[in-house]
Amino acid sequence: MKMSLLVRVARYGSGLLVLMALSMPSSAEVLKIVINDTIHPITDEYIGRALAQAQAQKAQALLIEINTPGGLADSTRDIIEKILASPVPVVIYVTPSGSRAASAGFFILEAADVAAMAPGTNTGAAHPVMIGGGKMDDVMKEKVENDSAALMRSVTSKRNRNVDVAESAVRQSKSFTDQEALSQHLIDYVASSDDDLFRQMEGKVVKRFDGQSVTLNLMGQAIRPFEMTLKQRILGYLMDPNVAFILLAIGALALYAEFNHPGAVVPGTVGVVFILLAAFALNLLPTRFAALALIVGAFALFAAEAKFVTHGVLTTGGIVLLTLGGLLLVDAPIPEMRVHFVTALAVSIPLGIITAFLMTLAVRAHRNKVVTGVQGLIGEVGTAQGLLAPLGKVFVHGEIWDAVSSSPIPAGSKVVVQKVEGLQLEVAAVNTPDGKVATGVS
Repeated sequence: MKMSLLVRVARYGSGLLVLMALSMPSSAEVLKIVINDTIHPITDEYIGRALAQAQAQKAQALLIEINTPGGLADSTRDIIEKILASPVPVVIYVTPSGSRAASAGFFILEAADVAAMAPGTNTGAAHPVMIGGGKMDDVMKEKVENDSAALMRSVTSKRNRNVDVAESAVRQSKSFTDQEALSQHLIDYVASSDDDLFRQMEGKVVKRFDGQSVTLNLMGQAIRPFEMTLKQRILGYLMDPNVAFILLAIGALALYAEFNHPGAVVPGTVGVVFILLAAFALNLLPTRFAALALIVGAFALFAAEAKFVTHGVLTTGGIVLLTLGGLLLVDAPIPEMRVHFVTALAVSIPLGIITAFLMTLAVRAHRNKVVTGVQGLIGEVGTAQGLLAPLGKVFVHGEIWDAVSSSPIPAGSKVVVQKVEGLQLEVAAVNTPDGKVATGVS
């Protein structure tokens, strides 16, 4: 720890006043963050915030422990830009054993001031992949490859690493074990732990990206973890495409329940919250909006199943559309950033069955005859209490009503209610199979 002593002498009266001040030492801490996820905008924000904090507290270095299958190209470039511009040295360490820094992770590893890997880790396979996993035409493929290769050359050459081997990971998708990466000068150290890494680095001169040299003495220094904020943790969780798809599907189902049961409040609230959360996540992810059309089409088929009895054909079609919509929803370059097939099926099949069932109940309820209130009297059969000529009294539903008939009806005859006007019923005689008016007298 460096400390300077400042001595100032001032005249005070007839004597001298000696003023001494100790300058504040720079922080002896090493800031540490852990990236155990795909590379996306939240990862970029987290690393940027950690670099700013390290600079503000004048940390000795920022240690980034990484384990990633890759991620989005734009976020990767933003992270590299921040690392290269950082006034605080950045140490990137692929750990624990069994982890990897593949694809985008390889670019970030090579951008570090110090690149290290734990035994049993691997890196590389940085060939650019078209979003959605489709096949690029030859011209576009060459453009993307050349662009990525140029970025790799510009980073590794400044770091004095093996440019040709690093470029082969881009053009030929080569991957390297920790020992292969060390022997081919893609990384600087293989270390079993943070302490082992700092011990190997002790007193070594590191050349920064701007050409300046710095000696890192991190052995014995305190390591302070720097955690994500609550907002970043929540958004990082939502950035999982599987979570976003589940939220979207459940939100749609909850909104449907609210539309069919107005005033329930809870389903509507849940639906709005879930759909907004899903929309926020999908806004940060590379989303195929055509997939959203497939999801809407799936719900349209579920509704049609309730109206037209197809014995499950439309429901099956809806499940297929919902599954395809989920699989195509996130247009990511690596499988880890897409909706898994198992997730799509696990959501689509139960959701399709539940939605079709609820819609069938709703349609049947609308078709059923009203059996309550005044309208429930229509079609009911009662008995004439006296002669209806045309006015009189009838006994219907356990009550005596004023009634009117278009033709005389004898007392005791069976009548059917045809219309309700206020508190008066319009009735007609119930005819028997032989054409005679049914009466209550045998």
